[in-house]
Amino acid sequence: MHQANNLAQVLSLPSQAHHHSHSYAQMVIGLHGKTEFDIQGRGQAVGPGDGCLLPASTEHAFNGLANNQILVVNFVATAQPSLQDKLEHLFRHPSYFQLSQQTQLLIRALGQELLLQPHDPLLAESCANTLVCILKKHLSSPLPSKRQGERLSMARIDSYIQQHLQHKISVAQLAGSVFMAESHFYALFRQQTGLSPHQYLLIKRLEQAKQLLIEPHFCIQQIAQLCGFASQSSFTTAFNRHFSLTPARFRRQFH
Repeated sequence: MHQANNLAQVLSLPSQAHHHSHSYAQMVIGLHGKTEFDIQGRGQAVGPGDGCLLPASTEHAFNGLANNQILVVNFVATAQPSLQDKLEHLFRHPSYFQLSQQTQLLIRALGQELLLQPHDPLLAESCANTLVCILKKHLSSPLPSKRQGERLSMARIDSYIQQHLQHKISVAQLAGSVFMAESHFYALFRQQTGLSPHQYLLIKRLEQAKQLLIEPHFCIQQIAQLCGFASQSSFTTAFNRHFSLTPARFRRQFH
């Protein structure tokens, strides 16, 4: 990941962790398998459809998990004013994001073309420009804070949470699932639900755990893992605080 140019390329990351920064901005999108990134102390797995934006001089660590492929674009400079404006807006700060299913299909198609024609600079440049336009539109442009009638798609957010419940879920990921800047998403989420994203996510984890406790198939430790808790102890504490009884006592009501 040291080659610097304005062109997109498909790479595989080694399992050994590396740490560096570079003088150019970089975009990374997962295509296959999983990779791990840690951006200025904030770690996250990047799988298919996930990605991250790294402004120039941003410290980050990375490594691959088994078979993996990522789409990488390194941006050094451009003579196109309109593209430069988009880059400056997009890379204002480091961030993680998640793409919609429709956009993932486009990304996979671009990745396949790059693999088939890895030495075509026109194709690589076109792919890079396309990615900048897509992400700038959906992830970077903040929406007006007092837009009348604006509503979050809670169905889309709930679907994302359900698909990733076993893992850590950040506010940035939830914002990316509805194509919104993180700060605007947070404010609108509180306004619409009366809860912070973290409070809402905890409730979703506990509700899922409650359903699993009714069934006899999993032990309490397994349920804690399936619902994304760091340990059985943290799960028990959160469950008891929310429902005023421990998971074991709740389960005994049904078995």
